[in-house]
Amino acid sequence: MESDAHVLVVDDHRDIREPLARYLGKHGFRVSTAENAQAARRVLQTAAIDLVVLDIMMPGEDGLSLCRQLRAQGDVPIVLLTALGEETDRIVGLEMGADDYVAKPFNPRELLARIKAVLRRARALPPRRGRPAGERIRFDRWVLDVGRRELLGEDGVAVPLSTGEFLLLSAFLDHPRMVLSRDQLLDLTRGREATPFDRAIDNQVLRLRRKIERDAKRPELIRTHWGGGYSFEAEVTRA
Repeated sequence: MESDAHVLVVDDHRDIREPLARYLGKHGFRVSTAENAQAARRVLQTAAIDLVVLDIMMPGEDGLSLCRQLRAQGDVPIVLLTALGEETDRIVGLEMGADDYVAKPFNPRELLARIKAVLRRARALPPRRGRPAGERIRFDRWVLDVGRRELLGEDGVAVPLSTGEFLLLSAFLDHPRMVLSRDQLLDLTRGREATPFDRAIDNQVLRLRRKIERDAKRPELIRTHWGGGYSFEAEVTRA
């Protein structure tokens, strides 16, 4: 059940933080609160937090900085609270690894629904394995240099990858021959968008196919499972 999760609400405004904590508590969540990034770190050090609701605009260290650090250290899901109309902050937050966002002023029912959706996706994901920074991953006729984020062909020439393409390829390499849904891939690549009809993963798959398949129109490495998602069919070895 999503509602047995422990949620940390980080917001410098008490009139937002405390009512939201009470609301989530009434819906079965365990809730901790923090008024700034420093207080949030203290909570994270002493409690097992399942999801962080994080305000971007805070005095001192802002939410984007804390989001970046949390994502570098682990996979705890993050839902951002952003100012209405601050599209740049939302985009930057998603690029840093946030799972979703809600614009202020928000409807608590919408935020509750998004929290539950993010937790469902996170709990449905297969376990993620860590990758040493110097690791080189071989598949088909390619080598992915993880530390350099370079895709090398048989001739040793590097093929440029966007951040999204690198994250998508890494997700596939971590889960070879496993069917991953679009929602799972969105979470694994930390590219979650607000709408369930988003085609971002399909577009990323198309671009990645053009770079790694011998014939992108007849893909052999990334297989489409209609109604199910995608799977990566190459043999994967790590050095």
